[in-house]
Amino acid sequence: MTWNKWVRQSHRWLSVAFMAGVMANIIAIINLDTSRQEQPAFWVSLLALIPLVLLLPTGLYMFVLPYAARWRNGRSGGWE
Repeated sequence: MTWNKWVRQSHRWLSVAFMAGVMANIIAIINLDTSRQEQPAFWVSLLALIPLVLLLPTGLYMFVLPYAARWRNGRSGGWE
């Protein structure tokens, strides 16, 4: 598997993990007992943040990829 395919595949799976973390947050907030006014556990909020932090470099890599290909091929970066 090439580097680009590996980054794209990991970005896809990280987005699935991010959505699972968001759903866990929503479920934890909905299931709060209103009489006790307790906050959900701190680690529940981290379930969404960890994949989000990992999504940043893979997303930035895929964003820059077309511009880097143009730069390597010697074409100008302007709007043509």
